[in-house]
Amino acid sequence: MATNLKSYLDSLAPWSVGGTHKTQPTAKKINLALQGGGSHGAFTWGVLDQLLADGRLEITGISGASAGAVNAVMLADGLARGGVEEARKRLRDFWRAASAGGDLPPVQRAISDRLFSMMPMASAPMRNWFEAMSHYFSPYELNPLNINPLSDLIARFVDFDAIRQTDLAVYISATNVHTGRLRVFASDKINANVVMASAALPYLFQAVEIEGVPYWDGGYMGNPVIFPFLQTTEAEDVLVVQINPVSQETTPRSAPEILKRLNEITFNSALISELRTMDFVNQLIDDGRLPRGMGKNQYRRLNIHRIELGELGASLSGSSKLKTDFDFFEQLRDEGIRAASVFLDTHFDDIGKQSSINLAAESGVEWA
Repeated sequence: MATNLKSYLDSLAPWSVGGTHKTQPTAKKINLALQGGGSHGAFTWGVLDQLLADGRLEITGISGASAGAVNAVMLADGLARGGVEEARKRLRDFWRAASAGGDLPPVQRAISDRLFSMMPMASAPMRNWFEAMSHYFSPYELNPLNINPLSDLIARFVDFDAIRQTDLAVYISATNVHTGRLRVFASDKINANVVMASAALPYLFQAVEIEGVPYWDGGYMGNPVIFPFLQTTEAEDVLVVQINPVSQETTPRSAPEILKRLNEITFNSALISELRTMDFVNQLIDDGRLPRGMGKNQYRRLNIHRIELGELGASLSGSSKLKTDFDFFEQLRDEGIRAASVFLDTHFDDIGKQSSINLAAESGVEWA
């Protein structure tokens, strides 16, 4: 089994070794894995803002899918072009522009609302019309010009050349429409099309073609990817910012509740599989069956940490998930700041030493 896993890992695309961004001289190195989740990605904005303001962590790598991919490139671009304060500003300005109070035209605003809600819209004439039509027409019929407000926002905020010129390792995931397989784009391959592909919800956008291959939202197959960090960056710690709740105590009964729960399960399945792999690799390293290090055919023993939206995300109703006003984004941001502060207070000492979540329990299978 170890040999098969080693062969699988060796078959992955060669990952360029990531670099660092300096904060405090004694800062601990860490990689970030940012989950997608529509408008709830504003929670991740808050988490990132607090991590940057705290200054005790040095970000060496970032992976992201969907809204997590957007946050990832905003963060990477800010760090590349102006450091911590520029990254904080870039994230804040992006979420302001993406909100209902932003400066997008009406049609692009309606599409943007759907992009960030990931749920059927419930109010406003333009959104109601768009929602009704999407039940009967594909994005190729309903949006033949392929209007994508994300494209304009990405072009406005991100300098991909600046990202490529740093040694920060960035990975964006997308789903190959033809094969159903995961595609991971590394720093030197990332551009606006890659980010749009990672956030291309099939019922809203046409598939994004890259090198002649169509791609959909990365959250289906890698939300977010962790395995690239097995062989890249100096950090052996990965902090997962998780938006979609794993557990729910009540059984959903209404149609919106069922759809909400199905989305949570679907967009967490890839992450749970990744955690299972990380636990297995760590066991093989501990048993001496896989070599630990950064050299050829060596693997990192990854400590996994998590900051999650948690109870707030579980308690939000379907209608509240639809909000794209800036006040709602700020509420999620404030919760992200709070959650990151609690994490740093509780688990900062674990970083560099051990996982702060129980990988075996988190990724375990319920056997009958």
